[in-house]
Amino acid sequence: MLNLQLAKKYAVAMFELAQEENKLVEYGKQLEEIRQLFATKPELKAFMGNPQIQPKAKKELLNKIFGSDIEKSVHNFMLLLVDKRRITIIEEIVGEYQALSNEVLNIAVAHVTTAVALKEKQQKALTAKLEAITGKHIQLRTHIDKSIIGGVVVKIGDKLIDGSVTSKIKSLEKQLMAN
Repeated sequence: MLNLQLAKKYAVAMFELAQEENKLVEYGKQLEEIRQLFATKPELKAFMGNPQIQPKAKKELLNKIFGSDIEKSVHNFMLLLVDKRRITIIEEIVGEYQALSNEVLNIAVAHVTTAVALKEKQQKALTAKLEAITGKHIQLRTHIDKSIIGGVVVKIGDKLIDGSVTSKIKSLEKQLMAN
């Protein structure tokens, strides 16, 4: 709980800076790349989270990894997280930043689960349909789950649209049992 509160605090600070500098999207992309790096490199996360390693060594590593590849403000933000010993919650911070950014940019993230991968044409059609329904720009996050047999399950925020074969079978089963 405390980590989530801290993540929100740092995300709001970075979000406000990005708005001030009119670089909301650019900072968001760079922060997402950083989050992906931390998520895919557990040794990096372990190194950054180790309290026995001096902040100077952590900063040097960040400088080597990112150098001038990221905006100065994003780089300084990362160094601040090292100084404040909050670098270990970078994934949560970026998640909160993205939520704030998406709200301002009128973007909704749709988690789409299918039994097989959607073709590009299907993804575009689904995106267009969801945009028409929500009135927002949609970013698809696709997931494969063979247990749904077929159809699609879409989750946008707290809304769930379950058009899976499995849910249809369960619904039919309830109707048959009720009669």
